[in-house]
Amino acid sequence: LVMFSGVDSSGCGTAQSAMGPFYCPNDQKIYLDTDFFRTMSQKMGAGGDFAYAYVIAHEVGHHVQNLLGILGQTMAARQQSNEVTANRISVLTELQADCFAGVWANHASTQFHSIDDADIAEAINAAAAVGDDTLMEKAGRAPMPDAFTHGSAEQRQTWFKRGFASGQIGQCDTFKAAGM
Repeated sequence: LVMFSGVDSSGCGTAQSAMGPFYCPNDQKIYLDTDFFRTMSQKMGAGGDFAYAYVIAHEVGHHVQNLLGILGQTMAARQQSNEVTANRISVLTELQADCFAGVWANHASTQFHSIDDADIAEAINAAAAVGDDTLMEKAGRAPMPDAFTHGSAEQRQTWFKRGFASGQIGQCDTFKAAGM
């Protein structure tokens, strides 16, 4: 985990606060601007320690995808696709990372017995706040599903909940669920 303020460099190019947190498969690191959580809380209405944990767990989910070879396959498929199909593959990749975050939350809850319903509500609220439809609406734009790259608020919540309810990574095959 690389925490930075403003701008930093990553194995994937420049890391800047406007990008939000991201995982770079080239150096296998998560990049997080230190002001992002303040933005989540003050501008997105998605504060709370477990909301922040969800964001980090989502990015760790991308690392898991990388280790399993999923990320490389999806990146290659996106490069060979038109924009609409590439966006759909991106959404499925992101939703899988949300599900993996839910699996982590399930195991953390079981192991530490310190995660309660309010924590899960924070994560679900954060998932809604970072849904493409929510972000587009807040930017004054009409939601355009073909332009989504991370999934709608409902989709993000659903896949996080699925991972949390099952606690099993095998329940996170967004690609199979989408018929791909």
